[in-house]
Amino acid sequence: MTTPAAENVAQTTFADLKLAPKIQENIANKGYKTPSPIQARAIPAILEGNDLLAAAQTGTGKTAAFVLPLIDQLTTLPKPKPNACYSLIVTPTRELAAQIYDNICTYGNQTGVYANVVYGGVKINPQMKSLRGGTHILVATPGRLLDLYRQNAIHFNDIKTLVLDEADRMLDMGFLRDIREILRLMPKERQNLLFSATFSGDIRTLAKSLLNAPVEIDIAPRNTTAETVEQWIYPVDKRRKAALLTHLIKTENWHQAIVFCRTKHGANKLATLLNKANITAAAIHGNKSQAQRIRALKEFKQGKIQILVATDIAARGIDIPLLPHVANFDLPHVSEDYVHRIGRTGRAEANGQAVSLVCADEHEQLTGIERLLQRHLERRIVKGFEPEEPLANSIDKSRLKPHKPKKPKSSKSHGGQDSNRSGSGGKRHNDRRSAGSQKSASQKAGNQKSGGQKSGNQSSGNRKPANSSSSRSANGNTAAPKSGAQNPWNKS
Repeated sequence: MTTPAAENVAQTTFADLKLAPKIQENIANKGYKTPSPIQARAIPAILEGNDLLAAAQTGTGKTAAFVLPLIDQLTTLPKPKPNACYSLIVTPTRELAAQIYDNICTYGNQTGVYANVVYGGVKINPQMKSLRGGTHILVATPGRLLDLYRQNAIHFNDIKTLVLDEADRMLDMGFLRDIREILRLMPKERQNLLFSATFSGDIRTLAKSLLNAPVEIDIAPRNTTAETVEQWIYPVDKRRKAALLTHLIKTENWHQAIVFCRTKHGANKLATLLNKANITAAAIHGNKSQAQRIRALKEFKQGKIQILVATDIAARGIDIPLLPHVANFDLPHVSEDYVHRIGRTGRAEANGQAVSLVCADEHEQLTGIERLLQRHLERRIVKGFEPEEPLANSIDKSRLKPHKPKKPKSSKSHGGQDSNRSGSGGKRHNDRRSAGSQKSASQKAGNQKSGGQKSGNQSSGNRKPANSSSSRSANGNTAAPKSGAQNPWNKS
């Protein structure tokens, strides 16, 4: 099934989408008038009760594309039963879960729709308590969701819509087993939404087995980067990377930037070096407690911290509006992670810069990234930092070949251990961030495991109505049902 033609989508306004008046008012209060392409095509399909398979890059408004119609559908339903929910959104990390929850609170303000978020790394008892009264929408990470189910804190009998957010990332992180278990527990009659950054072979296999005659939407070519992001690399010797980064931050006046490192130890070490150079920096990764992560993100957004040093676990979960700079201190082993990293800048058509510090040892990773992007990245030599070991020339453009996605090992994994395993319910500032100790599957031999570790966090478990005013980027994904599933919304 196809969605409205692109030329018609371009003329769509939020008023044309026939959302509830209060939802339209909340959208207007955010200053939005025209839906993004993914929103204009997905919202009508979801409101009609269709299953959905959608691919769109980060920063395209994916979260609002499913949050808005979910809230609209729920405004007419009765109060949920104790320990029940109507809509379930499953996401790989607590950062993403908190981001989606914030969007629900913003767009569902004064609609009577209640939302709850649960994720790992925090105490489970407050979450259990918050779920006793039932909730319209539950946002959860896989491991903690199953923990709560096994303790009878949540049941799935009344679920009408299942959303798998960042489905491709969940497969990469080894959550396939948990996803299958969650799907097995779902009622057969439900609407299923599956959003992914890409349509890999594994995603299509999952969709084929779970979705029933889905509407398919592909907003952007696979593994593309925003046109508003300027990209280049700085060839430099490995031992001089930290000095060059410090030089760039000071001379180029980077007042706010995310710097990606490959390892947690490397992130900690770099943050320490930057602070010694009188550059305020903080590291954020899976080994940090939730309180530390929340504080670092809050201070970064407030401008108290200039540089946020992150590992790949944060690449899809952090949303900083109008972030001007992203830097790769280390190139990722998995080429696709480069796209997700630099997707933190250039969001919502804003301009951004993505730079990479590349040493000779990283030539293979660089070649993989350029082949994936189907372009050569400009080299810029900084005077005084000329590499003693030159970076080898890349392959000719004529030899660039389309990149084949790697198969995740998730089908053999033990379910991607979810340090996303605990969550929180309502209080916005306590609901933050679950990082998972998850496996990043789908690597070729020689690729390393990426993933966050458990983080000890605290969180409130209070149920909260969708009446909070702060919203982040609309960016989300959803999951799918077994084939033959009927539309539950036509039966309510």
